[in-house]
Amino acid sequence: MQNFHKIRRLPPYVFEEVNRLKAGARAKGADIIDLGMGNPDLPTPQAIVDKLVETVSNPRTNRYSASKGIPGLRRAQAAYYGRRFGVKLDPDTEVVATLGSKEGFANMAQAITAPGDVVLTPNPSYPIHAFGFLMAGGSIRSMPAEPGPELFHALERAVVHSVPKPIAMVLCYPSNPGAHTAELSFFKDVVAFAKKHEIFVLSDLAYSEIYFEGDPPPSILQVEGAKDVAVEFTSMSKTFSMPGWRMGFCVGNAQLCAALARVKSYLDYGAFTPIQVAAAAALNGGDEPIVEIRETYKKRRDALVDSFSRAGWKIPSPKASMFAWAPIPAGLEHLGSLEFSKQLLEEAHVAVAPGIGFGENGDTHVRIALVENEQRIRQAARSVKRFIDRHHNVVPLSSAAR
Repeated sequence: MQNFHKIRRLPPYVFEEVNRLKAGARAKGADIIDLGMGNPDLPTPQAIVDKLVETVSNPRTNRYSASKGIPGLRRAQAAYYGRRFGVKLDPDTEVVATLGSKEGFANMAQAITAPGDVVLTPNPSYPIHAFGFLMAGGSIRSMPAEPGPELFHALERAVVHSVPKPIAMVLCYPSNPGAHTAELSFFKDVVAFAKKHEIFVLSDLAYSEIYFEGDPPPSILQVEGAKDVAVEFTSMSKTFSMPGWRMGFCVGNAQLCAALARVKSYLDYGAFTPIQVAAAAALNGGDEPIVEIRETYKKRRDALVDSFSRAGWKIPSPKASMFAWAPIPAGLEHLGSLEFSKQLLEEAHVAVAPGIGFGENGDTHVRIALVENEQRIRQAARSVKRFIDRHHNVVPLSSAAR
């Protein structure tokens, strides 16, 4: 394995350590409250399932599908962007259906990256944002994950000091794991910067519909002229609770969409046609399911912030996304995110995602996913309280000796 160049570029997947511990604990009969993986637990709305069942009964739909998405699905995504963001998209040239946004990012990296190309990625961030480009032979340069002046200072430094000059930057708002949100004014500045320096922008908007406060998250494509430099990736996994269906989109800049579509044409035949038909029905079916899913996550967020705070773990309330980005509790920071996550799992039977898995700048935090119901979240908080109290009552050996 060590002889394979691409494998050598990938560090050990830190989530695997926690996953192994979870599996071992469950094998021994432990009741693990799993707040680690961002795997939606809510059922897919019944109307979407019914459309899948109806379509799959037609034997013609068992054939190979369309790699870039069937026309009806691309038209549905373009219509969604028109309603939600006021953005006009050409479904033939500016919309590509992907096997989830993760596959879209990975294959976009394959399409546009030459060996040694530099790409700017947030740190901490969802792993594919960086490792998709590493696997494609590129190099990554980190930038802050939170929108603000320091991010633009980092972009300016990158343009001056990177050799070669960066070809693209990745943005993710609402962000995973940090749950940061961005205003349209921020995107206007990003587009202006990208045009000035001839850099593409790859925007991840997977959590566009999971928001709890303020205005709905904007799309970078709402900025005039953004399609000259930007594409945006969305996913139906969270919006419609369809994670296993693997359906997402890349929309925007026609040149980038064409490059992605060409790579995909060599690699896949697209999602199973009944899935694409059902996805189109979901996009055309109105916002009621989206609102219900959003409200469920909001109730879970409120339960998490309230109950964990009472347990002694102060967690900032996320404005959006299905995650809380939680600082390691006071007095336990020395453990680091991986060891803290392992001990929390072993002693409290509560699983969270170690922040180091999203980049070295995440090691002071863990990510908590809102993928258990309110009762289970409050149950987790009681276990967390016992865990924190136990660790705070431990007297260091050096102190006992004195």
